[in-house]
Amino acid sequence: MALAKRIIPCLDVKDGQTVKGTNFVNLRHAGDPVELGKAYSLQGADELVYLDITASHEGRKTFTDMVQRVAAEISIPFTVGGGINELSDVERLLNAGADKVSINSAAIRRPELIDEIARHFGSQVCVVAIDAKETNGEWLCYLNGGRVPTERSLFDWAHEAAERGAGEILFTSMNHDGVKTGYANEALARLADILTIPVIASGGAGAKEHFRDAFTLGKSDAALAASVFHFGEIPIPELKQYLSREGISIRL
Repeated sequence: MALAKRIIPCLDVKDGQTVKGTNFVNLRHAGDPVELGKAYSLQGADELVYLDITASHEGRKTFTDMVQRVAAEISIPFTVGGGINELSDVERLLNAGADKVSINSAAIRRPELIDEIARHFGSQVCVVAIDAKETNGEWLCYLNGGRVPTERSLFDWAHEAAERGAGEILFTSMNHDGVKTGYANEALARLADILTIPVIASGGAGAKEHFRDAFTLGKSDAALAASVFHFGEIPIPELKQYLSREGISIRL
């Protein structure tokens, strides 16, 4: 029996509100993160991801309070990310009720952070998020919410992160983010082939078929989406029924 594939709504949080953009820009409000999380939990989402997209010092306090409120209201696992640079940040968020943390820029800048989190809290707590963009056939990683290009290859970096103890890779294709034309399935399949840990697809969901393709063509273990859920375009129960009919192992 194959492990059930997971559907994960992602909530980008700015100043205490959920926002959503296209290609990482043009943000619009999508509602209260705690209420949305609660609704997704009731609709049958398997997990949630909350990202503090403006994780400045002030934002951290607001965000920690929000994590506590989310933990009190929902019964499914949730991951939090944004501004996590050291073990004390991880500890603060886990103590507030998060199940996992997602690290991105900080991990590329100091890869040892992955080893430290895995050693102190276990690999299952450590999700390494990678924002990458394809240019001239090459996938390169970006820092700071997609603002700063690096020379790191998506595939080399994902492999190193897994070797260091990451429990999952959350790959967002910047080319596909918010444009709703489907996930980066070729890159996803390549990641699935080189890694022994789960891969979460992110960036590009616009139709139910896109989720199916991420699982079949992209070989992903989970598919993450934001605006199609936030704005009611694809109800989660309907999506799961569809995937089940398509022969995909999913928790109904």
